[in-house]
Amino acid sequence: MTKPSNKKILVTGGAGFIGSAVVRHLINDTEHSVVNVDKLTYAGNLESLKTVSQNARYAFEQVDICDAAELKRVFNTHQPDIVMHLAAESHVDRSIDGPGEFIQTNIVGTYTLLEQARAYWNTLDGGKKANFKFHHISTDEVYGDLPHPEEVPDIEKDSLPLFTEKTPYAPSSPYSASKAGSDHLVRAWQRTYKLPTLVTNCSNNYGPYHFPEKLIPLVILNALEGKPLPVYGKGNQIRDWLYVEDHARALVVVATQGKVGETYNIGGHNEKQNIEVVKTICAILDEVRPKADKYEQQITYVADRPGHDMRYAIDASKIKQELGWEPQETFETGIKKTVKWYLENQDWCQHVQDGSYQRERLGKDLK
Repeated sequence: MTKPSNKKILVTGGAGFIGSAVVRHLINDTEHSVVNVDKLTYAGNLESLKTVSQNARYAFEQVDICDAAELKRVFNTHQPDIVMHLAAESHVDRSIDGPGEFIQTNIVGTYTLLEQARAYWNTLDGGKKANFKFHHISTDEVYGDLPHPEEVPDIEKDSLPLFTEKTPYAPSSPYSASKAGSDHLVRAWQRTYKLPTLVTNCSNNYGPYHFPEKLIPLVILNALEGKPLPVYGKGNQIRDWLYVEDHARALVVVATQGKVGETYNIGGHNEKQNIEVVKTICAILDEVRPKADKYEQQITYVADRPGHDMRYAIDASKIKQELGWEPQETFETGIKKTVKWYLENQDWCQHVQDGSYQRERLGKDLK
């Protein structure tokens, strides 16, 4: 089998949670080169890339994907072979409070990036043009939600439906609607302009370097500080949990080996209710950082978020069958690694919280 040639990969949002995992994987585990394009908003932090930032195969450009002139300069300067587009506003609660930023970044930004990628691609010739790819990274939230076991108690758990690549779109929040819009743009640019694009839709990610507005890092940090552990509604919302380093591997496989025009769903095969996740974290902390009372006593049930989807679950059989990827981490192994990482990296947690977010509740007041 011929060894794939080394590529120069432009990663948007490479200082974010998933993006930084992709960059670290590319530098540490492959021979590809990386150009990290990131605006450095509140959720993007170069501390997540300290271990690779001095590598000769890594370059950083602080650029907003809505800035066409700067994107044009980046394409012309770095001449990438592949674009991996991860830059996005991604927190559902934050989208409820302020949807405008999500429309601007996720839809207008994706449009701007597509146009600059297309203009650059049209200047290429020969093999470089034939092998160029634009990989758009999206979410399973574009599909809406799935039947919850409590809604269909007569159905066996293994028979409950999963999201496939053919599932119709039915987004529920401003965030998921903006991501659905960006997915449609990417596919339209492929069909209309023949720009060689691919799309992936993933389940909920967790792991090291996760900004602490999301459930798992929020619970870990609040637990350690003796603060309430907020659980929405009854905590029975179900998510399929995907360890971020497994996701990074999948994304690089798709970007380098995936078929143009295809969509690949990426999931962890780990359906858990939110309350199960919270109680699992509490049990791990009871073991590794014991205190007088149990961490579970800090759980507080709060009003559910508006329009909260009840269940997500991914069928990831296509990417396994066609590209040979499957997750290496179970939820049990991945969550232990995650808790351990946060215990050992308190400085990172303090540094990324610059005052714009202090783990307060977002997305509850509709006015």
